[in-house]
Amino acid sequence: MEAYQQIVLMAASRLLSYPTREDLRDVQVMVETMEGPEAVKRTARDAAASICRMPLHDLQELYVETFDMNEKLSLYLSAHEFGDSPKRGAALIKLQKTVSQAGYERVGKELADYIPMLYELIAVTSDEINHERLLSRLGAVTQRIFNQVPETSPYHLVFSMLMQEVFETPSQSDLEKMEQEREEADLEELPYPIMYG
Repeated sequence: MEAYQQIVLMAASRLLSYPTREDLRDVQVMVETMEGPEAVKRTARDAAASICRMPLHDLQELYVETFDMNEKLSLYLSAHEFGDSPKRGAALIKLQKTVSQAGYERVGKELADYIPMLYELIAVTSDEINHERLLSRLGAVTQRIFNQVPETSPYHLVFSMLMQEVFETPSQSDLEKMEQEREEADLEELPYPIMYG
C-alpha cells in the first residue's frame, strides 16, 4: 500500500467517525500535507472540504441521520455482510482476534467491525496476510455504502475517494453474494398471543 493511500484511509477514518473539532482539524492537516499524485491530493482535499466546511452541530446531526438512522449506511462491516444472521456474532469474534493479532489497540466503545476503525487499522499496521482479505471485505462494503449514499451528501465524496484511491471495485457477483448472505430480522407477528403477567 502506498503512503498516500494510508493517508486517505486515515482521513476517511476521521471523516466517517462521529464529528469532533479535533478530528476535523486533524483531517485538514492530513490532506494539506499529504504527498502523492496531484489528482489524489485534490480528491482528498475536496472530500475533506465537503465535510469540514459545515458547522459542527449541523455535521453531527447529519452524521446521526446518515449513519445511525439508516441501516443501509451502517458503519459496521458485519451488519452489511450478514445482517441479522447468527453468523454475525462469530464474524465479530474472528475480526476482534484479527484486530488483536495485528497489535492494534481499540479506543472507545465501538464494536470490532466499526468501519472507520478498520480503515485506520489497515493504514497503521502491516499484517499483509490478514489485510488482503480485510481489504477485499471492506472494498465490497464500502462500494455497497457508496452505492446508497445520496450524491448530494457530503459523505458521498469520502466514499468516492476510497473507491477511487484505495479499494478495487468489487465484481457484481461479489456484491450479489454479500446480499445473499445477509439475513433480515423476522419482525412478523407471532401466530399466537403472548401474555406476560
